[in-house]
Amino acid sequence: MNLLKKRDRSSFPWFAVGMAGVLLLSFGLHFWGLDRFNTLVFDEVYYVKYANNYLTRTPFFDAHPPLGKYAIALAIWIGSHFQSGRDAVNNLGGVPFSPLTYRWLNALVGSLLPLVVGAIAYHISHRRSYALIAALFTTLDGLFLVESRYALINIYLVFFGLLGQWFFLLALEHQGRWRWFWLALSGLSFGACISVKWNGLGFLLGIYLIWICAWVMQWIGRGIKNPGFSLQNFTQIKLYQLVANLAILPAIIYYLIWIPHLQINTKTGFWGLHKQILGFHQGLGSGASVHPYCSSWYTWPLMLRPMSYFYETARNTTEPVPSFGPALPAGAGKVIYDIHAMGNPFLWWLSTAAIVLLLIELARQMWLFASSSASSSQVQPSTRSQVLPGNDFLEALPRQFTGVILRIKQSPKLWIVLYLLVNYAANFLPWIKVTRCTFIYLYMPAAIFGFLSIAWLVEEWLVSCDIEFRLLGVTVIFVILLAFVFWLPVYLGLPLSTEGFNWRMWLRSWY
Repeated sequence: MNLLKKRDRSSFPWFAVGMAGVLLLSFGLHFWGLDRFNTLVFDEVYYVKYANNYLTRTPFFDAHPPLGKYAIALAIWIGSHFQSGRDAVNNLGGVPFSPLTYRWLNALVGSLLPLVVGAIAYHISHRRSYALIAALFTTLDGLFLVESRYALINIYLVFFGLLGQWFFLLALEHQGRWRWFWLALSGLSFGACISVKWNGLGFLLGIYLIWICAWVMQWIGRGIKNPGFSLQNFTQIKLYQLVANLAILPAIIYYLIWIPHLQINTKTGFWGLHKQILGFHQGLGSGASVHPYCSSWYTWPLMLRPMSYFYETARNTTEPVPSFGPALPAGAGKVIYDIHAMGNPFLWWLSTAAIVLLLIELARQMWLFASSSASSSQVQPSTRSQVLPGNDFLEALPRQFTGVILRIKQSPKLWIVLYLLVNYAANFLPWIKVTRCTFIYLYMPAAIFGFLSIAWLVEEWLVSCDIEFRLLGVTVIFVILLAFVFWLPVYLGLPLSTEGFNWRMWLRSWY
């Protein structure tokens, strides 16, 4: 780890400037033209109304936990105190609101998300360059930008889930009371994450799985020198600490967050309401007959079916949008305003490729161990019997499995690979068993770990001694940046000609 730190010391001023630049770019993208469309975009038609129902104490049913709508209600309550008579308002949420009133908090949280992603990247690697690249890639994604520019709730799920992971990594680096402090904050964040949507459990599942992996490796690799890497400290978190802070505490937070909702919706209790929500999701069905943008889980990594959140046409760029009058005749609309909930295509495709490459790297470690002779093994059989008690059980394990565990235990880089892959799988693979209509935005928690994966590879390439790898790293960053600029009009809803819009719809399934 000292070698990894030494490589970054000389670039410390550039890291500070770079992160400041990334955050400035993030804030600009999220807040510029935030009130451009004076209407309710996509699920704002539900969430803004639900948020207003909390403010007016009007009973209603919602198929998700309430925290995301609490946040929008808080934004409305605060924003209404600063709303001026010159602001454009609409009455679509039940009360005359300016779009800024119900969107500003989402934009703030989305603007800060790259900082949290960069913090996670730094704490798993202690490499500032990796943190900077990860933060930049998060800023350059379209789906996260769209989701945080409107009063939707997925950005809160991802933000609290990543915040929980960051606090947990901080707990690994502290002892005593401070460890309990950071673990408690982690549990509180995970409880908040689950209180936005149930699939927030994926972030918590990722921590549990990596903790189990660490203990398995600790048991099998007893006697092997610990390289002192922070992720190895997972085994310092005892079971009672994990249960108290990452099981009991999140459950308590989850229950407490429901109390204001239950005080308004008094006809159904806590468990009865959960039964209703579960029944709603189980009976939703799937396919185009349910919703035209339904997409299966296996299409998400390749972004085969993004969603249009807003689509309007106008005769020219000076015509008010949206037009609340009759639809324009066919061919009359010369200007297209489209908000497409789609990721940065090259960032997503390269992230998927990065996940595959990291899986191949783990498989390669298995192959190297399986193909090496006993005399050239990293841990000789005679040595293994000395450092690994329980040798009879060990010999029963497949050599490939045992070998890769010993390699990971001694390799900080492979620990990072394991952390990224486990968290990606925890947030993605559970969707395989879901039969209801699903949408591409459900991939957002897994996509973040895809971004961290491609950022990890790019950073490795940039510091390589091989000029070809350094050029490859620079090329990937340039392509992702160029793609973001090219598709930016459909993220921000900027006016496009029909030809300009069609140029950006590369696949028929994107329409």
